Amino acid sequence: MQILSRECDEQQMQMLAQDLSALLKAGDCLTFHGNLGAGKTTFIRAIIQKLSAAETVPSPTFTLVQHYDSPIGNLWHFDFYRLKTAEELYELGYEEALINSILFIEWPERAKGLLPPNQLQLHLEPAQDSNKRKVLFTGDDAWAQRLKPLAK
Repeated sequence: MQILSRECDEQQMQMLAQDLSALLKAGDCLTFHGNLGAGKTTFIRAIIQKLSAAETVPSPTFTLVQHYDSPIGNLWHFDFYRLKTAEELYELGYEEALINSILFIEWPERAKGLLPPNQLQLHLEPAQDSNKRKVLFTGDDAWAQRLKPLAK
């Protein structure tokens, strides 16, 4: 179900990500959908920098995964773009990441049914204004309740 939709420039998108970070808890899985350059990594980077002591948050495009510690749990940033098979997830520490961590997953469609069922999906796409992105949040009723503070 659609929960929230926003049009944001880069700074507004980072602020939205930081606001979302305050609502996250261990066990959450956030999946990010959108074409190359849609802003997925930028959004995730803002969350990770807010939740952890990481000064730099590189894209996991080549490493496929980055791991961070935070006061609310481990943070795992996956980029599945270069996976050839869904089974490659297990070589990346995916099973460990599912235990009491927060997962941020780019290109989740390559995981072929191996994702937790109660994920929050974020769809990023260009807006009418070329300097903005449209961010659409979809999820279940539990996510809708948790995200009410963002609907301001």
